[in-house]
Amino acid sequence: MHDIKQIRTEPEKFKLAWEQRGVADAGAVVAKVLSLDEKRRAGLAEVEELKRARNEASAQVAKLKREGSDASELIAETRNAGEKISTLDAAGRELDEALQSELLQLPNLAAADVQIGADENDNVEISKFGTPRQFDFEPKEHGELGTALDILDAERAAKISGARFYALKGDGAKLERALINFMLDQHTAHGFTEIFPPFLVRSDCMTGTGQLPKFGEDAYHISEDDLWLVPTAEVPITNLHREELLDESTLPIYYCAYSACFRREGGSAGKDTRGIVRVHQFNKVELVKFCKPQDSNQELETLRERAENILQLLELPYRTVSLCTGDLGFSAAKTYDLEVWFPAQNTYREISSCSNFQDFQARRSGIRYRPQSENGKPGKPEFVHTLNGSGLAVGRTWAAIMENYQNADGSISIPTVLRPYLGGLEKITAR
Repeated sequence: MHDIKQIRTEPEKFKLAWEQRGVADAGAVVAKVLSLDEKRRAGLAEVEELKRARNEASAQVAKLKREGSDASELIAETRNAGEKISTLDAAGRELDEALQSELLQLPNLAAADVQIGADENDNVEISKFGTPRQFDFEPKEHGELGTALDILDAERAAKISGARFYALKGDGAKLERALINFMLDQHTAHGFTEIFPPFLVRSDCMTGTGQLPKFGEDAYHISEDDLWLVPTAEVPITNLHREELLDESTLPIYYCAYSACFRREGGSAGKDTRGIVRVHQFNKVELVKFCKPQDSNQELETLRERAENILQLLELPYRTVSLCTGDLGFSAAKTYDLEVWFPAQNTYREISSCSNFQDFQARRSGIRYRPQSENGKPGKPEFVHTLNGSGLAVGRTWAAIMENYQNADGSISIPTVLRPYLGGLEKITAR
């Protein structure tokens, strides 16, 4: 969420930034926000003036009563002033709600070094790792491979839950579990504290990280309890420190977490909906950081390196792209996407997004820290910067291993770093 004082001070900056983020009629949006703010502040000023006049009148009433004089007219004035104050307070609350509603719908501003562009076609490739394997046979898609090996069952999963769900079995399930444990072990070895969070969160948690109110239709909601199935562990982990004032000495804070993720994933049928690349339930290992504002740019770079390291250890070809303004997620100021190579589709597909949200989520969630001033005394509280990244999306990693490590006979070789997690298993074969 944004500081209304900044919008008031630099309206053209916000107008231009939101235009670059694809906000329709950004000028009208800024004008509406400023109009609501002006009416709200005018109402507050009127209330303060009425309270001042009422206090003066009340003092005069007391004086007249001490003197034995008639104070009925002044008493009526104070009563009328009180009624006006109540009416204005109610109107002020409505204006506050309307202003907050508008601000909650508006995306973060892009960082200054983000490429201006309309969509994914304007993203900038930063680097590549590995060379896509040249097969001496026609590579198959992971869904076909998994079904043939009897380790992936989408048909029975659909019988249980409907389309875009899947079940893993045997060595397929073990590979999924191995990936989760491998990723968590790697991240905790690099200073991240492991968290096992709830998979159901309250609405204010979803609002804090930016899923609500704009993207509620993309998530699963249990209305009776007002709880949401997590779309990513980013939500519960970021909200661990909601409405907290952190000590500067505790920063930076690094967390990693496994969670199941639940998303409606609307869209037409096609290549995105084949296999397990775009489904309603999937597993993910998430990385979340809290840091001081001056450190967040560098923290994004090291966060990206952590996610990239998993792909490097698995020896999966991937590329890193910096998202342009038109392709940024709602809450992000800057994002790197890691895209892993899928040989059967002859393309790179996203497997991780690493984002710096700056103070956007912290403002919505009330997460601040108290810096130490130069003389050692506590300073004025400031909002932390938050970051998060997938480290990695487990299902997509599973699929990428299936496709990149497939053999001509349909078997799947196991990446060397995963073999200890699978009891030394070197290859998945048909049984």
